[in-house]
Amino acid sequence: MTQGAGQGPEVRTATLRDFRVPAYVHETGPYAHNAAPTGQHTGVATGTAEPEGYTPTQRDLPVINRGDTLQVPLAPEQAADPSTPEGLGPLYVVGDVHGYLDQLVAALQDKGLIDAEGNWSAGNTRLWFLGDFTDRGPDGVGVIDLVMRLSAEAAAAGGYCKALMGNHELLLLGAKRFGDTPVNSGAGTATFQAAWLLNGGQKTDMERLQDHHLQWMARLDAMEEADGHLLVHSDTTAYLEYGDSIEAVNDTVRETLTRNDADECWDLFRKFTKRFAFRDDETGTGAVRELLGTYGGTRIVHGHSPIPYLLGEVGSEDGETGTGPLVEGPHVYAGGLAIAMDGGVTMAGKLLVCQLPLDE
Repeated sequence: MTQGAGQGPEVRTATLRDFRVPAYVHETGPYAHNAAPTGQHTGVATGTAEPEGYTPTQRDLPVINRGDTLQVPLAPEQAADPSTPEGLGPLYVVGDVHGYLDQLVAALQDKGLIDAEGNWSAGNTRLWFLGDFTDRGPDGVGVIDLVMRLSAEAAAAGGYCKALMGNHELLLLGAKRFGDTPVNSGAGTATFQAAWLLNGGQKTDMERLQDHHLQWMARLDAMEEADGHLLVHSDTTAYLEYGDSIEAVNDTVRETLTRNDADECWDLFRKFTKRFAFRDDETGTGAVRELLGTYGGTRIVHGHSPIPYLLGEVGSEDGETGTGPLVEGPHVYAGGLAIAMDGGVTMAGKLLVCQLPLDE
């Protein structure tokens, strides 16, 4: 299994009604969650199910700037895990970065993973990024450059820095490769270019993309297991459609991208964009157990869905002042089997860098 090397438009301030979770981001199938009625944000989705012709061509979880607060406990740093393979250091994971390079550098420095000059300083530590390096924030290409450089530096020090494929990597690859080529969205005509712009695509990133960035993104794994943690980007069961082992899923994703078929790539992107499969109290634990039973591990660690949205506590229509939801750490849920790592940096939350394992 090959691991990849290393590793816009302004959004207006809107009311809560603009931040309802669109129907198209929800799960379908045995662990489906339905969309909230128009104009409501309930936290637990209700209403009619998404149409079969699901297509992520609307803005997905836009940038917000609110004064509401959300307290999520942060587990203390752990001592060396006795299950850690010999010769390897502690395991860290990073949630969605979305182009916020300065916040990423600060978070890595705070954990002692890089020094004041931005160089790897963590020896044999292992670091996994959970995907979504670009879009919405100002410097996605800068984030990719940093992750690629840290990969080489970590390997030289006896550790590693690796990265997973997020739906925004698929979106950016599609926008670059296919542009305005129409794709079969299942619900009318769509294009990668339009979806990329609607979901925070930054023209400066597109202008700075080089072949080595594209090759790096196209080679990223979709999932991996580390110390009993099944690492994925999206909180979805769609991975099951691509293989019955980690290696099979990763190979299928890479082969799909290699074929360079716009419709196939779009289908892959839209499935990676699904979310909230683990959130429902009744079905979420079952969805997690199915993934763990298929791919191994005792816990799933994912990004993709910001913690404030997972909890349905983005805010109220009152109190529009302030800096945004306060997220202090990851969210452990689904009976303790799932860990959400997207702290909502695009909504003035926190870019999370945490050591595993976590205490609940």
